[in-house]
Amino acid sequence: MNAVTHSLRWLGHQALDFALPARCAGCGTITDQPHQFCAPCWQAVDWLGEGGCKGCGMPLEATDMDQCARCLAETPIIARTRAAMVYGDIARSLVLRLKYSRKVALAGTMARYMRPLVDTSPGAALVPVPLHWTRMWWRGFNQSGLIAAKLAKLTALNCEPAILQRVKRTRALKNMNPKQRAAEVRAAFTVADKEAVKGRRFVLVDDVLTSGSTSDACARALLRAGAERVDLVCFARVVRPALLGR
Repeated sequence: MNAVTHSLRWLGHQALDFALPARCAGCGTITDQPHQFCAPCWQAVDWLGEGGCKGCGMPLEATDMDQCARCLAETPIIARTRAAMVYGDIARSLVLRLKYSRKVALAGTMARYMRPLVDTSPGAALVPVPLHWTRMWWRGFNQSGLIAAKLAKLTALNCEPAILQRVKRTRALKNMNPKQRAAEVRAAFTVADKEAVKGRRFVLVDDVLTSGSTSDACARALLRAGAERVDLVCFARVVRPALLGR
C-alpha cells in the first residue's frame, strides 16, 4: 500500500510539474528546477556569499584586508553577518513580491541561496526577526518566519520563532537615516523565556539588511538574555546608502 501511495504521489508531482513548469524567480522564464534563476538573471545579480569582511560581511573591494575598518574599530554586536546577494533590482523584486504580493513560494527561493551561509554547528537555532502583532495581523505572515522555516528544513536546525518578541510597534524605517533607525528600534524586542536562551547560539534570519539597526536590536535582546553568540543571515543587503529609501 505504501508503494502504491508513493507511486501515485510521484505521478501527481510529475503531472503538476508538466502543467506548471518551474520558472525563474527573477523574470518568469521556464527553468530546469524550481527556486532558481535563469542565466541572464543570475549574471545580473551581485552575489556576496562568504566574501567580504569576516565579521559584518560588507564587501571589501581592492584590498587584501579580511576585516573592514568599522569592525576593526568596534567589535560588532552580531558575530557574523552574511547575505546571499546585494540589494539590487532582482533582489528588490523578490522581496516586495513576497511581502506585499503574497508570493510565499519565494521564501523557498531565498532560503535556497541563504542555505550555504548558515552556520550549521550543532546546538545553533534559527530565529526570524519578528513582526509586531499588529503588523502580523495585517499582513497575515512574517516573511522572515517563512524564510527561517524553509532554512530549518534545509539545514536540520531548529526554528524557534517564539524566542524573540517585538513589543514596540515601530514606524517604517525606510526614510530614516541610520541614527534615526537605531533610536526607533531601541527596546523594541524582548526575550520571553530567558532560560531558553542562556548559553545558546542563535542565527537571526531576515529578508533584507539595510542599516543593521533592527538586527542589532534583536541581537542585543538575545545577548542580554544570556545568549552566547548571535549571527545573522539574510537574503540581500544594501551596500549603497542611496538604496536605503527604496
